[in-house]
Amino acid sequence: MKPLLTSLYVFCLLSGHAFAADAPPKTNADSSATAPALPQPTLANVAYGAHERQVLDFYKADSSKPTPLLFFIHGGGWVAGDKYGRTGPSVKPYLAAGISVVSINYRYSWQAQLAGVKPPVEWPLHDAARALQFVRSKAGEWNIDKQRIGASGGSAGACSSLWLAFHNDMANPQSGDPVARESTRLWCAAVVGAQTSLDPQQLKEWTPNSRYGGHAFGFMDPNDLKSRDKRFAEFLAARESVLPWIKEYSPIEHVTADDPPVYLFYSAPPALGEPQKDPTHTSNYGVKLQEKCRAVGVECELVYPGAPDVKHKAVQDYLIDKLKAPTAKGN
Repeated sequence: MKPLLTSLYVFCLLSGHAFAADAPPKTNADSSATAPALPQPTLANVAYGAHERQVLDFYKADSSKPTPLLFFIHGGGWVAGDKYGRTGPSVKPYLAAGISVVSINYRYSWQAQLAGVKPPVEWPLHDAARALQFVRSKAGEWNIDKQRIGASGGSAGACSSLWLAFHNDMANPQSGDPVARESTRLWCAAVVGAQTSLDPQQLKEWTPNSRYGGHAFGFMDPNDLKSRDKRFAEFLAARESVLPWIKEYSPIEHVTADDPPVYLFYSAPPALGEPQKDPTHTSNYGVKLQEKCRAVGVECELVYPGAPDVKHKAVQDYLIDKLKAPTAKGN
């Protein structure tokens, strides 16, 4: 296995997903050479927008009734990764359970930065929302249950999934675009190594050696993706000037009592206020999100080595349980 694949990839495989954890860009050949085999999509590279990255793959479960759906968002720091290969979901267990799967690509934040979009994170996150609306617009054609859609992903894909889970519905009922009239709300979300906040002040308080997030708001040289962590100090110093953006794109800022249940998986136990071996994917993020969720009555299952009250050992166990539950979500 190449050094590019961190230990996070290993525990994601154990969790029922595979993705590259904030890895630098790679070629298609590199992806296919290291990826677990995936079945052929029912529909491949379906466009949900005009950009070459605004495409998705659809895997249809065999069912006479509308099926639940796993909506997968790959990781890669919003600067790399892809919907297939090692960044893709483990499709077969979901199809066997009668759950269809969508895996999406989205425009990278560095592409947004080069295009002058502020903040750059708007492109990957709004693409995720648009792709979800597009999938709902295909519900009849693709035999999908519009209500039972659960999001998942790792790292940046996990952050995107949680942002969708907690954000107010972005549907525009008055739009002349039928896709834009569709809901962006979820039935549930189950994620791996999620960043739950992009606020540098919060991150330093939770994990002193934090260095992630500035690239989401333009603190990165788009021609040198390695600069995204090097400029964290600059991001922290400029926090007040971009605080409205931080609050808009940090999942934890949107948690309210009407939000769906979520599941958070991390590879190491938390240690709030202490430096972490992997500060970008520390379970400190999960502890603080769970506190917020519990305060308003939102179900949040937090899993890490030695965690208490673990009901589901893996992401796929949680998603299959929730998406196939015969009763209301959260039960």
